[in-house]
Amino acid sequence: MFTTPSRAKVAAGLLAAALPAALAGQQRDWKTTLYPYVYYSTIDGFWGAAHFAHYSPIGFVERPEPNYGGLTFDAAASTKGSYLVIADAEAPALWTGWRAGLTLTAARANRLGYYGLGNATRHFSDSATAAQPYFYQVSRSVQSLRVTLQRRVVGPVRVLAGAILQHTDYRPLPGPSVFQRDLGSGAIAAGTVPFSDHVVRAGLIVDNRDNELDPHRGVFAEGLVARGRGYTRSTAVARVWLHPLEKFFVAARLGAERMTGTPPVAAQQVLETSEQPLVALGGYRTLRGFYDARFTGPGKLLGGAELRYALLWAPTVLELKIVAFYDVGRVFGAGEPVRLTTDGLHHSGGMELAARFFRNAIVVVGYGKGSEGGQLLFGTTWSY
Repeated sequence: MFTTPSRAKVAAGLLAAALPAALAGQQRDWKTTLYPYVYYSTIDGFWGAAHFAHYSPIGFVERPEPNYGGLTFDAAASTKGSYLVIADAEAPALWTGWRAGLTLTAARANRLGYYGLGNATRHFSDSATAAQPYFYQVSRSVQSLRVTLQRRVVGPVRVLAGAILQHTDYRPLPGPSVFQRDLGSGAIAAGTVPFSDHVVRAGLIVDNRDNELDPHRGVFAEGLVARGRGYTRSTAVARVWLHPLEKFFVAARLGAERMTGTPPVAAQQVLETSEQPLVALGGYRTLRGFYDARFTGPGKLLGGAELRYALLWAPTVLELKIVAFYDVGRVFGAGEPVRLTTDGLHHSGGMELAARFFRNAIVVVGYGKGSEGGQLLFGTTWSY
């Protein structure tokens, strides 16, 4: 296990060099796909994107993994100045009992939400005017390297070890904003903007999903502990999928996260998972219908349920589902205990249409509404 930042950097570098070469050297059938696409989001306007993948397909073998291993490259840019570039090497099933992943990311969220710290931050629609159009927004840039190694222990149980190197910076947008106010007042600690982080993490995972991309039944539960620069993060999330009738599905999620020490705002704005960090709290992956990163705090609680009905049902070829969802969540302030409670929960609900193509692609579009209005939704994965 990694015990120091220097060892984390060495391990990350070794796996970064070895994993792509190991994938390329596997004697399996490999396929290549490349396609562009366009979509629209309420926050960032129109996006133009491209996806490239070189992967070893599972074929007709009944396995939950989407492929044996692969190299993917995604690039996207929006009309509002946001962009996302991700290079990803994954090996979920190349070696019996092992999973490895390496992800390089460069991204800018040019209209990220920032409403202040805490669960009770207020939103006044008339605060965003022609003179201060970005009152509740900030531009955030992130460059990161994530390395993850997992080993099956018994049955559906795996252990995880990983490391993250990340640099985060914020740029105030023109005009007055809540972010500039908090930065000037010290609510956002001096010296944490920009912030360079090095994280080591470990975890335990229970995973018996029948399909990782689009589960019909199963449980995925993870407990993670991570140590960053000046803080410790503990995360527990459980997701369950039920298939009571041929075309009817139920999904549910419950998760909580606690941070101790002095976590910077960059770390507080995400919820960690074994797969990737999620913008939290607010947005497609955590609280649909609310603005991305609407609520910020070191403690987080979230839950939700989905009812999914298959309009078209041809498993492994095409599935088209209509989805009704309900999300809840809240954040906890520094020193406040994270607990299971109904007090202070923010609620949202909405509808989605999800299409799954073969084993490797899913597209979700929809609309979510919370107490402050609604958001158009788009995703290339399920919310959970």
